[in-house]
Parts: sequence; structure tokens; C-alpha cells
Amino acid sequence: MSSLPPFVPFFIAAALALVLHGRVRAFVLVALPFIGAFNLYHLPDGVLWQLSFLSNELEPIRVDRLSRLFGYLFHIGALLGIIFALHLRDRLELVGALVYAGSALGAVFAGDLVTLFVFWELMAVSSVCLIWARRTERATRSGFRYLVIQVLSGVLLLGGAAAYALQHGTLTFTYIGLDGVAGWLIFLAFGIKCAFPFLHNWLTDAYPEATPTGTVFLTAFTTKVAVYALARGFPGTEMLVWIGAAMTCFPIFYAVIENDLRRVLAYSMINQIGFMVCGIGIGTELAVNGAVAHAFNDVIFKGLLMMSMGAVLHMTGRINGSDLGGLYKSMPITTVLCIVGAASISAFPLFSGFVSKSMVMSAALSEGYHFVWLALLFASAGVFHHAGIKIPFFAFFAHDSGIRTTEPPVNMLVAMGIAACLCVLIGSYPRLLYDLLPFATDYTAYDTTHVLAQLQILFFSALAFAWLKLSGLYPPELPSVNIDVEWLYRRAGWRAALAVRSGARAVYAGFGSVGGRAVRGVGTWARRGFGPSGRLGEAWDTSRMAIVMIVVLCVFLITL
Repeated sequence: MSSLPPFVPFFIAAALALVLHGRVRAFVLVALPFIGAFNLYHLPDGVLWQLSFLSNELEPIRVDRLSRLFGYLFHIGALLGIIFALHLRDRLELVGALVYAGSALGAVFAGDLVTLFVFWELMAVSSVCLIWARRTERATRSGFRYLVIQVLSGVLLLGGAAAYALQHGTLTFTYIGLDGVAGWLIFLAFGIKCAFPFLHNWLTDAYPEATPTGTVFLTAFTTKVAVYALARGFPGTEMLVWIGAAMTCFPIFYAVIENDLRRVLAYSMINQIGFMVCGIGIGTELAVNGAVAHAFNDVIFKGLLMMSMGAVLHMTGRINGSDLGGLYKSMPITTVLCIVGAASISAFPLFSGFVSKSMVMSAALSEGYHFVWLALLFASAGVFHHAGIKIPFFAFFAHDSGIRTTEPPVNMLVAMGIAACLCVLIGSYPRLLYDLLPFATDYTAYDTTHVLAQLQILFFSALAFAWLKLSGLYPPELPSVNIDVEWLYRRAGWRAALAVRSGARAVYAGFGSVGGRAVRGVGTWARRGFGPSGRLGEAWDTSRMAIVMIVVLCVFLITL
């Protein structure tokens, strides 16, 4: 078992899911992450496989502290998603989820760019099944847009890998940097999957349209593989500091006015990824540790919030804040678990977000990025507004919507309960996570200054929310469509394409008329000159032809 590549157990389970049924299938699926984690624990560090490809040495499996940490993380994410989805009977979604999880593991253990590309594209193809499995027109359209953008990321990665091989003579996936065209192509490929500003709308478009269970898997893998890839290929790239700072701030404004609560969480995901990107850009050991630790925690607490909203959607068929409220009366357990996730993402002391987010902020301050630190401080207060307060408040407390239902299936509650326990466990005993980080650290999250500062941020953020709500200034939850960057290609781009097509047709018609007259004129001239009655078409005697050939030969000799 210890010699198996980490992705193999998931691919085997995907094949078994097609033939197994009932409790046997449930047992196999739940056992899968434990078997995979046991296998990963016994894998030695180093390059385990090597292959020759076009005069290059490929390393399909490479194990080190960074890849091992993400490997454990993805097994936890897979466990939560599988338990949450045990009630499903949809084979498309189950198989897609298992292949998706296995592909994510293949990507983080890839030691070369070719192997990374293969799993990069396999992730795109398998993950779109979780969107299409909802089987609505909106999900179908969103899935196609998602797939196009994900495949585009893969094409850029492939082009960058080819250019990198020509430039450096190797395909090994290690530090790349922005040196030359290859680095920029690969950087852009990673940026698309990481939801950089102006490249982020695939996430907010597709994730809210996925199934309630599919969104849990989507939350765990795609963007975290991109964070891993940035940490591997571009640590210390200063541009990432400013990109990350922008990512932490701009989603707050969209999340505050958004009505769809799962879309609020999608914007919140971009906000949290911004902390990770910023830490990778700073590039110090503390900053990279903070970025990786926050990625670890984000999979758990964001998964918990997505599961709680998925449970609400599963039980009520509604997810807009304007349609919900008062659900704490009929879903009290889900309410409490959602609040645990909200406290974690808001970085309350004793919850997981507190012990990782502060590492990035401390690194920014110690490296002299004072403006960035202020942006991260603003983002920390903002995330408490839109995820820490808005999500549980409008789903469970805001007003009594009159909806009366029951708690979700037991498997959903168990998955949420495990995630909630992990949030509290990591927040209370952060050394469990710190010991897994890429670099050894003696960082202490629970110092007096940090605890008091964070409590002050949370207190004044809650006070601001209460004042805005009571004064009527807080944006109401209304059925609406918020315009984001995607308007440029979904609306403006489409209209521009239609205008270009109409103009091309007009130009073609005009040229067709002029061209037709020109062709007819050339035909008439040719018939007059070369036809049976034309000058060049009549019979010439031999002497005349000889004179013509002599003249041609003389011209040729003179010009030669």
C-alpha cells in the first residue's frame, strides 16, 4: 500500500462507485480517505518515480513537506465531502467528485510541469460534473463557461511548460519566477485558477450553481491546488503581495450586497485566498507558513459554511437571503454549526482562522508592508461583516420567513460536526497544524497584543453592522443581479461580437458586389484577347513566332 501514488486509491474508488450499491458503497467511500491518508503517511520524502519524455526526465511523484501537507488537507476535504454526500444516488456526481479529488492529489505531488498539466486538465473535466449534476439550465450554461476558462488555464500552462523547457532545458516543477515568457504564461495559468482580480468570475459564476454537495468538493480543491502551485513556483514574487491585497478587499463590497448566500461565500473565498496569495508574495518563512496554514484552515471552515448553506438549500430549496430567516427554530443544530464556521472564518480566538491569518499579517508588518497590513486589517473586519455575521444572520435569524422544515440528513450533520470540531481543535491547539508546515516555526498566536487587537476589530465590526442595520443603511437583501467583470464577456462582449458579425456581413456583401463586377470585367477582357476571335487566339505563322521568341531571348540576356 505504501508504494501507491496518492491519487490511485481515489481513481480505484471512482471505478468501484459505478458498480457498488447501498451500504457497501458507503463503507468503501468513507474508508477511502483513511486508506489514502495511511498510504500517504508511509510515503518517503523524495522523487518516487522517474520517466523519460522527449529527452526530459519527468517526476510524476515527488513528496516533501509542502506537498505532504496539502495531501493531508485534501484527504480531510475529501472525507468531509464524501460524508456530506452519502445520501446521493447520482453516479455522475459521485464519480466526478472522486476523480476530482484524486486529480487534485496528483497535481500537488507532481514533480514536473507535464504531470501537473495532465492533472490540471483532469481536474477541470471532472469538476464540471459537479456543476452539471444539478441539471438546470443555469447550471448547464455556467458549467460550459467554467470549463472554457479552466481549459484556457490548462492551455496557458502547457504553452508555458513548453517555453520553460526550451529556455531552461528541464520540466522540473520548482521555483519558476517571472523570468521570460514561460514564467508569465505559467503565472497567468495559476492566476486564473487562483481567481486573481479580473480573472475571478468563473468562481462566483459556477460555484453557486453547483449541487449542494458538489460545492463542498469545489471549495476544497481547485483554488487550493492553485495556491500550492504559487507557493511552489513563485514564492517571494512581490507582485503577488499587491494582487493578494486587492483580492482581500474588493470581494467585500460584492459580498455585502449579494443576495445569494452561496455566492456570498464564493466572494468570501476570494477574500480568504487573497491572504494566502499575499503571504506567498512576501515569501519569508513566516509568510509562506501563514499562507499554507490559512489554506489548510480555509478548506475546513469554508467547507463548513458551504455545507451549512448546502443543507439549507437541500431542505428548503431556497438560498437567497431575502427568502430565508427564522430557520433556527427548525434547524437549531445546523445553526450552531454554521456559527462555528462563521467564528472560524472571522478569526475569533480559539477558532482556526485566528491562528493562521495572523501569521500573514505579522509577516506583512515585519517586512515593512504597512499599507498592505492596513488592507489586510480592513479585510479582516470586512469578512466578519459578510461571512461572520451576514451568513448566519440572514439564513437563520433576520426575520421569520415562515419556512418550517427539519434538520438535514444525519450524514450531513456528521460532516458538519467533524468540520466544526476541527475548527475548534486547530484553534485551541495550533501546534497540531504548525508541526506540519513547510518551515519549522516557533510562532505564538496567543499573545496578549494579538488577542486584544483581534477582539477590538471584531467588536467594532459587529457594532458597525448593528448600527448600519438599525439605521437602515445596510444594503437590504433583494432579488437582484450584481454587475461584475463577467459583464464584459457575457454581455458587452457578446453584443460586440454581434456588431462585428453584422459589420462583416455588410462588408462582405459590398465586396461581393464590387468583386463580382471586377470578375465579370476580367472575363470579358480575357475573352476578347484569348478567345477564338481575339488577337492572341488567332493562328500565327512560324516567322512571326520566331521573331517574338528572339525578342524575348534578347530581353532575358540583357536583364541577366
